[in-house]
Amino acid sequence: MGSFIVQGGKTLSGDIHPQGAKNEALQVICAVLLTSERITIRNIPDINDVNKLIELLMALGVRVTRKSRGTASFEAVSINLDYLQSQEFRNQSASIRGSIMIVGPLLARFGKAYIPKPGGDKIGRRRVDTHFTGFQKLGAKFEFDTADPFFSVEASGLKGSYIHLDEASVTGTANIIMASVLAKGRTTLYNAACEPYIQQLCRMLVSMGARISGIGSNLLYIDGVRQLGGCSHKILPDMIEIGSFIGLAAMTGSELTIKNVSYDNLGIIPDSFRRLGIRIERISDDIFIPYQEHYEIETFIDGSIMTIADAIWPGLTPDLLSIFLVTATQAKGAVLIHQKMFESRLFFVDKLIDMGAQIILCDPHRATVIGLDKMMKLRGTTMSSPDIRAGVALLIAAMSAEGRSIIHNIEQIDRGYQNIDDRLNAIGADIKRI
Repeated sequence: MGSFIVQGGKTLSGDIHPQGAKNEALQVICAVLLTSERITIRNIPDINDVNKLIELLMALGVRVTRKSRGTASFEAVSINLDYLQSQEFRNQSASIRGSIMIVGPLLARFGKAYIPKPGGDKIGRRRVDTHFTGFQKLGAKFEFDTADPFFSVEASGLKGSYIHLDEASVTGTANIIMASVLAKGRTTLYNAACEPYIQQLCRMLVSMGARISGIGSNLLYIDGVRQLGGCSHKILPDMIEIGSFIGLAAMTGSELTIKNVSYDNLGIIPDSFRRLGIRIERISDDIFIPYQEHYEIETFIDGSIMTIADAIWPGLTPDLLSIFLVTATQAKGAVLIHQKMFESRLFFVDKLIDMGAQIILCDPHRATVIGLDKMMKLRGTTMSSPDIRAGVALLIAAMSAEGRSIIHNIEQIDRGYQNIDDRLNAIGADIKRI
């Protein structure tokens, strides 16, 4: 188990470049299974979750050629379907939640797929019913034995259907889209997730020859085609990392420029940070965060306490609520953080309370933060990262705190953030990896 030793109280300055988007990478890399032709993907983040997925595809028989650190070509010419029944496959795929998205492409192209219950963060209930209900409506047969958490789905031929998703699941939407592009006839997908990463997946599939309309909305029409070809695709910068850097700049009183953020794809994120009183300037496609000695949380027009809550896109992504919560601890004023989608994601606040933060955990979904206005800094402590996003929130807290902090279980952070210690040290941080 690795750890970070963080010396807090350092002011950062300079430029920082966000990595490629983790969530998009997991989707588009799974999509290479839809064709035997070469697909080149650029701006791939060098993080554990993505690297594990690529290793899984290679074990399935996909030829992967690394052209540079962030660029690779994929050729799914000869897929070993027998590998799907092996214990090695169970172990590999169970360690990463993104592995669930190989099911749609395999089902569409080969007529069958198998997957164990996927792994990932322990942040509450994350059911996969949406995926398999969609596959069944396309004509697939789904089998699952509760005594053996191994999903099996087969179809002699998928047929387009009307599918109204019971929830706007991002991975469920991606999986069903990938299954539908090779189905016979039209699939109408309603209540679909429409995050920029889903839009990117759809545009990539269209460049491969798929026929998809309604991209960017929650109503998609997919007319199946017989086969797909190769393409070249560039992954967006990671909006979660961009948000993390905004919060980090405010907490540490730093002046930072976040480069090439694809601002138009950030949605409500910049304005949500502005509600915490953080000044954000757009310069071309960069974000400049000027030095602020203090930042004050807004109130609603009637004077009531500000609430920041997650919602399906174009609402605020749940992956950033941990960052909003930790950033609010040093603001002036109070805010209610309402994490609606996952019931265990706020449990890391006990570690912030140990550091001196004033937080009331109301229930598994809500926490009230009373900002300290930097009048009382957080103090260094020893803690452990429970998941990717909480881990980075704790890292931000440690960097703003007085004294030294130790963060254990940093493998969780490495799952989603590329060489985060080296990149932050380059702009003034003091983080040692052990």
